[in-house]
Amino acid sequence: MGSFRLAGAALVLLGAVVFAIGQNKKTVRPEDQGGSQNSGPVPEAHRGAAAPITPSTEDSVAVKYRYEFEKPEFDVRSIIIEHDARGAGRIVFERKGDGEPLTEPLALSPAALERITGHWSALRFLETETNYQSDKQFAHLGTSRLKMSNGERERSAEFNWTKDRDASALVNEYRRVADQSLFVFEINVALEIQPLESPKLLTRLDSLLGRNAISDPQQLVPLLRSLSTDERLPLIARNHAVRLLKKIEK
Repeated sequence: MGSFRLAGAALVLLGAVVFAIGQNKKTVRPEDQGGSQNSGPVPEAHRGAAAPITPSTEDSVAVKYRYEFEKPEFDVRSIIIEHDARGAGRIVFERKGDGEPLTEPLALSPAALERITGHWSALRFLETETNYQSDKQFAHLGTSRLKMSNGERERSAEFNWTKDRDASALVNEYRRVADQSLFVFEINVALEIQPLESPKLLTRLDSLLGRNAISDPQQLVPLLRSLSTDERLPLIARNHAVRLLKKIEK
């Protein structure tokens, strides 16, 4: 009898355990997970994504802008600037004597981006077939190309001189972006391997600022502050950086 009672108690205990496991083994639906469970490999397209892309963001990412400049005889023989509607992209320089083009990331400031996209909008670039080339040719100044795409819609235009106010202003804006980006690249190279070149580079920046030829001087403030105290640079360069800071911050 004792053995039968012991066996019965064991069966009751086993049943309770099975019942408890069954209760805890509830199917977890995706909406219950809240995205915190890893049930398998994450699709490649979603890795690192914090949230789904909204339609408005998709539209802004789809729009691509491109500016090209080419003049083989110039020291900077070609420039390519590519960016999206948020101002993120890259800039590519090809300089005489360099073995290969230089590619740097690009982040337009909000002020510069507003000016640039304003000119694109005024041109109604994808909606027209306007020829921006003036009757007079100035090939010695180099060739500029504008290109814009939005999904399947794409258009490009080429000219060396134009009387169109917005096309001319847009090219000038991109030249300011290029001059600013080239200065940042060259001063960083100077910091690493040619500190004695820094006074000449800062003198050139001073000239560019005086001619309103920099895209957004405020973007250079953190860099100039760093240069003003960097002991790798000659004192004359550090002092010049201080003067440039005062000029920008006025």
